[in-house]
Amino acid sequence: MVKRISGIIRYIDLEGGFWGIEAEENYYPINFPEQLKTENEKIHCSIIIDDDLMTLQQWGIPCRILSFLT
Repeated sequence: MVKRISGIIRYIDLEGGFWGIEAEENYYPINFPEQLKTENEKIHCSIIIDDDLMTLQQWGIPCRILSFLT
């Protein structure tokens, strides 16, 4: 399912650390681009929810970023 979201980029210091997006829900992009890894940056992006993916991170909804604007 493709979804458009707006949120804030966060570094989450759990399970070894990872980057996520805090929006109306928390999202864990598995393909987080290096150029987006800036704490507290606003982001608008299109994502696809990856319902079949299991992750070690106990945070957020697994997804893939399709396109973005900061």
